[in-house]
Amino acid sequence: MSLFDTRPKVSVLVEQTGERYPCATTESLLQGMLRLGRKGIPVGCVNGGCGVCKVRIVEGEVQQLGPVSRAHVSPEEHAEGCTLACRVAPTSAVRLQVIGKFEKPFSRGHAKSANPTTTERGD
Repeated sequence: MSLFDTRPKVSVLVEQTGERYPCATTESLLQGMLRLGRKGIPVGCVNGGCGVCKVRIVEGEVQQLGPVSRAHVSPEEHAEGCTLACRVAPTSAVRLQVIGKFEKPFSRGHAKSANPTTTERGD
């Protein structure tokens, strides 16, 4: 990849956080966010298998980059604009809503409790 990314980009807005980022029309909504180190859309497997990055496209247009499992997005949800952020690329400016649990995928609290490094001593 060159120093300057010259791919055409459009603006993506995550409604819940007000976070806005430029996303190339050839990359997924999720990859565009991750490339810039931004947060907003929960991150899971990044290939459509887990459904963690489920979003509703409120405004704008996207194109499919790969199949979206019906286990994660029903035909009814798809008709309402729901998709997986890892499986679509924007073709115009997009405004989206994160669906389901809205949380930071890797919080310090979880990592700390999963790997305790201190012990209590009565000194």
